Amino acid sequence: MSTSSIANVTVNTQANVYFDGRCISHSLRLADGTKKSIGVVLPATLTFSTAAPETMECVAGACEYKLAGTQDWLTSRAGESFSVPGNSSFQIRVSDAYHYICHFG
Repeated sequence: MSTSSIANVTVNTQANVYFDGRCISHSLRLADGTKKSIGVVLPATLTFSTAAPETMECVAGACEYKLAGTQDWLTSRAGESFSVPGNSSFQIRVSDAYHYICHFG
Protein backbone atom coordinates (compact mmCIF):
# COMPACT_ATOMS: atom_id res chain seq x y z
CA MET A 1 0.00 0.00 0.00
CA SER A 2 1.42 3.36 -1.00
CA THR A 3 -0.85 6.38 -1.35
CA SER A 4 0.65 9.52 -2.86
CA SER A 5 -2.60 11.50 -3.19
CA ILE A 6 -6.30 11.20 -2.34
CA ALA A 7 -8.87 12.61 -4.78
CA ASN A 8 -12.41 13.87 -4.16
CA VAL A 9 -12.22 14.51 -0.42
CA THR A 10 -13.62 16.97 2.06
CA VAL A 11 -10.95 18.19 4.47
CA ASN A 12 -11.55 19.53 7.97
CA THR A 13 -9.29 22.57 7.83
CA GLN A 14 -8.82 22.79 11.60
CA ALA A 15 -5.96 20.53 12.66
CA ASN A 16 -6.27 17.82 15.29
CA VAL A 17 -3.39 18.50 17.68
CA TYR A 18 -2.42 15.76 20.14
CA PHE A 19 0.31 15.29 22.74
CA ASP A 20 1.32 18.96 22.95
CA GLY A 21 1.82 19.18 19.18
CA ARG A 22 3.83 16.00 18.74
CA CYS A 23 1.05 14.60 16.52
CA ILE A 24 -0.90 16.80 14.12
CA SER A 25 -3.50 15.55 11.64
CA HIS A 26 -6.42 16.62 9.47
CA SER A 27 -9.64 14.64 9.11
CA LEU A 28 -10.77 13.65 5.62
CA ARG A 29 -14.08 12.31 4.33
CA LEU A 30 -14.25 10.67 0.91
CA ALA A 31 -17.27 10.97 -1.40
CA ASP A 32 -18.43 7.48 -0.33
CA GLY A 33 -18.38 8.52 3.36
CA THR A 34 -15.11 6.77 4.22
CA LYS A 35 -13.16 8.52 7.02
CA LYS A 36 -9.40 8.95 7.08
CA SER A 37 -6.89 11.24 8.72
CA ILE A 38 -3.59 12.41 7.35
CA GLY A 39 -0.82 13.75 9.54
CA VAL A 40 2.62 13.66 11.05
CA VAL A 41 4.08 12.38 14.30
CA LEU A 42 7.17 14.25 15.45
CA PRO A 43 9.95 12.58 17.49
CA ALA A 44 8.37 11.03 20.58
CA THR A 45 7.03 7.84 22.11
CA LEU A 46 3.22 8.05 22.30
CA THR A 47 0.27 5.79 23.14
CA PHE A 48 -2.90 5.98 21.04
CA SER A 49 -6.25 4.38 21.82
CA THR A 50 -8.56 3.20 19.05
CA ALA A 51 -12.34 3.07 18.88
CA ALA A 52 -12.65 1.66 15.33
CA PRO A 53 -10.07 -0.58 13.65
CA GLU A 54 -7.29 1.46 12.06
CA THR A 55 -4.64 0.88 9.42
CA MET A 56 -1.66 3.20 9.71
CA GLU A 57 -0.04 3.73 6.31
CA CYS A 58 3.47 5.21 6.33
CA VAL A 59 3.82 7.86 3.61
CA ALA A 60 7.33 9.06 4.59
CA GLY A 61 9.77 8.43 7.40
CA ALA A 62 9.45 5.41 9.66
CA CYS A 63 8.19 4.40 13.07
CA GLU A 64 8.42 1.58 15.53
CA TYR A 65 5.12 0.39 16.97
CA LYS A 66 3.88 -2.06 19.58
CA LEU A 67 0.29 -3.28 19.65
CA ALA A 68 -1.53 -3.69 22.98
CA GLY A 69 -0.83 -7.08 24.54
CA THR A 70 2.42 -7.64 22.62
CA GLN A 71 6.03 -7.30 23.72
CA ASP A 72 7.85 -6.68 20.44
CA TRP A 73 8.47 -3.35 18.73
CA LEU A 74 8.00 -3.66 14.96
CA THR A 75 9.05 -1.22 12.22
CA SER A 76 6.91 0.42 9.54
CA ARG A 77 8.61 2.35 6.73
CA ALA A 78 7.39 4.35 3.72
CA GLY A 79 5.04 2.22 1.64
CA GLU A 80 4.26 -0.11 4.56
CA SER A 81 1.33 -0.22 6.95
CA PHE A 82 0.14 -1.87 10.14
CA SER A 83 -3.32 -2.58 11.49
CA VAL A 84 -4.71 -1.98 14.96
CA PRO A 85 -7.96 -3.57 16.21
CA GLY A 86 -10.84 -1.42 17.39
CA ASN A 87 -11.17 -0.76 21.13
CA SER A 88 -7.46 -1.28 21.59
CA SER A 89 -4.26 0.76 21.71
CA PHE A 90 -0.76 0.95 20.32
CA GLN A 91 2.49 2.66 21.17
CA ILE A 92 4.42 4.46 18.48
CA ARG A 93 8.08 5.48 18.70
CA VAL A 94 9.42 8.01 16.19
CA SER A 95 12.94 9.43 15.88
CA ASP A 96 12.31 11.52 12.72
CA ALA A 97 9.03 12.86 11.34
CA TYR A 98 6.60 10.02 10.50
CA HIS A 99 4.03 11.02 7.84
CA TYR A 100 0.94 8.83 7.76
CA ILE A 101 -2.57 8.20 6.53
CA CYS A 102 -4.88 6.57 9.05
CA HIS A 103 -7.57 4.45 7.38
CA PHE A 104 -10.53 3.85 9.71
CA GLY A 105 -12.76 0.79 9.71
